[in-house]
Amino acid sequence: MLQLNGTLSHFSNPAASRENVYSAAQRDVISVARADEASADIKTWPAYAETPLHALNAMAAAIGVESVWYKDESQRFGLKSFKALGGAYAVARQLQNVLEDRLGKRPTISDLLGGHLKDELAEIVVSCATDGNHGRSVAWGSQMFGCRCIIYIHRDVSEGRKQAMEAFGAEVIRITGNYDESVRQADSDAKANGRIIVSDTSYEGYMEIPKDVALGYTVMLSEIVEQLNGDIPTHVFVQGGVGGLASAVAGYFWDLWGERRPRFIIVEPEQANCLQLSAKAGEPVVVDGDLDTLMAGLACGEVSALGWEILSNGADDFMTLSEEAVAETMRLLAKGYETDPAIEAGESAVPGLATAVIARQQPEMAAALGLDAQSKVLVIGTEGATDPELYQQLVG
Repeated sequence: MLQLNGTLSHFSNPAASRENVYSAAQRDVISVARADEASADIKTWPAYAETPLHALNAMAAAIGVESVWYKDESQRFGLKSFKALGGAYAVARQLQNVLEDRLGKRPTISDLLGGHLKDELAEIVVSCATDGNHGRSVAWGSQMFGCRCIIYIHRDVSEGRKQAMEAFGAEVIRITGNYDESVRQADSDAKANGRIIVSDTSYEGYMEIPKDVALGYTVMLSEIVEQLNGDIPTHVFVQGGVGGLASAVAGYFWDLWGERRPRFIIVEPEQANCLQLSAKAGEPVVVDGDLDTLMAGLACGEVSALGWEILSNGADDFMTLSEEAVAETMRLLAKGYETDPAIEAGESAVPGLATAVIARQQPEMAAALGLDAQSKVLVIGTEGATDPELYQQLVG
């Protein structure tokens, strides 16, 4: 039987229930109808291609479940992350909004890409704070559509990730604080300098743009539905962070499948478990400190307000995963388990899969999560080797 090392913690959300109805307020954040509009736009971008959904049949048999599906975002638009969808889509929406105000007519995506608005676009500056992947998407989208871009990174973001954003023409500013402090710095400087913040986390007074970021992610989810070809997972294990991706996954599938929706299980690092602590408290809780974790994209201490709108009663379980499981799972995927395909997975891509495997190994945890021989498990492999040097160190 397949064995992975690692420890888990588990909190069952008392506010979640199969009978909960997807509310109008939640649908205002994520809905299938609005997701369809985003998908129609993004599929017109140059180099759009569907990413694979791998059926890890050997792994499923080894851990004793019916199915394990792995959505592989390692090659999305060449940016190696699902975040390529969200940041760039929100950039496009903001550019359309600004130019509609200035020109009296809303430009299409074709207009933005066509070249005749080049001078107007060059006057607009977008900005954000990032752990790496969201900023790369914002920088790439800014280069694709022709506006300026300023990115803020915190002290722990690798030099490789910084250079990847600069390669798309972004000006990158490193601060000495943590991720949440970089968010505040970017917001403050944007207000002082007339820049547009395109953030993947929402906070008081800043709610609309993160909805567009999350809608961009739903392209990946609509692809999954088509690739499943009528199957519905029983469990979805998804990485936490600020909650943007997790809430997009939970909201989209909840709106689409209603009572038939999967069990939504959120996975976070032990040192950055703001979602789990918020679920325990029944309200958003801030995790202070260094947020030290190998899972760099999940090193977040403050919950997205919009994400919490959906996860507060839509996520069934909140879990943490210890650090030692990460590199081991990356190596397992890179090699390909038995007859399963080899997959390039970055350190923030594997927590969902690692948690599912370890939980199934532990009878009490498996029972608590309802994991058994009939379970159909979906995990989101959110990134490839977005930091190639670190990937080589961990995988070899």
